[in-house]
Amino acid sequence: MSASNPRIAVLGSINMDLITRAPSLPEPGETVLGTSFTTSPGGKGSNQAIAAAKAGVPVSFIGAVGDDEFGETLRRTLSSAGVDDRALRTTAGSSGIAAITVDDHAENNIVVVPGANERVRDLTDDDLTVISDADILLCQLEIPLATVVTAFEYARSRGVVTMLNPSPVQDLPAALVAATDVLVVNEAEESRLGNRLNEVTHVITTLGARGARYRGSESFEVPAPRVDAVDTTGAGDAFAGALAASWFDGPRKAVEWACVAGSFAATRPGASTSSGTREDIDALRDAATG
Repeated sequence: MSASNPRIAVLGSINMDLITRAPSLPEPGETVLGTSFTTSPGGKGSNQAIAAAKAGVPVSFIGAVGDDEFGETLRRTLSSAGVDDRALRTTAGSSGIAAITVDDHAENNIVVVPGANERVRDLTDDDLTVISDADILLCQLEIPLATVVTAFEYARSRGVVTMLNPSPVQDLPAALVAATDVLVVNEAEESRLGNRLNEVTHVITTLGARGARYRGSESFEVPAPRVDAVDTTGAGDAFAGALAASWFDGPRKAVEWACVAGSFAATRPGASTSSGTREDIDALRDAATG
């Protein structure tokens, strides 16, 4: 491992996103007329794995797809992005899906049906080998919580840095907090978790178009480049993947680069498809600072 080329294992969800665009997000009980519909591979785990791989580091993915029509498409999406998919299992039943609505202001709402992701309830010997061979284990909470706890405790025992994006947010068990090195939250998640954040060494809070702040060995806030946002759906996942890819450059450089990656993703539609390559991110950073 080098500072610029850490090995990353991502344990998490992989979904097919069903994306509807409409002028505004519907209120409860309201029907609105949409303007387009597309399907796009997603899932926070897959999105973050792809973002890290596109940023130029070796990435392995641990998770599950169903044996339905979406399963092979999702597997090909990972492999075509350069993610090692050998630990992606196929289970009987449906793959995960996410129903996403995006409005004309680039805001969104999302409903996730876990499908095969809910069936990631154990870790095989091969999964554990992927984790122990990594420098960073990156997880989210779209798979069973107990599996994440087991993975983090095992990673910690092998000296692997553990990075958690606790989304969708929920109360975190003490064992998971104790096994987490780096926590990546948005402002709503920060508010929900409250004092639990003080138990983690490194905490990064994303602030949307305003950038991000860091609390750990020091405290600082980093602005994000100004961009014309098209779709913010994948911006947070692009941030997390880029953060993992650059973590060993030090927190300040990693957070700065991740902010640029998140901003770039907001300029393109989709989730996994919106993250940029290292060249894309560097070009936006240079343009913003030049």
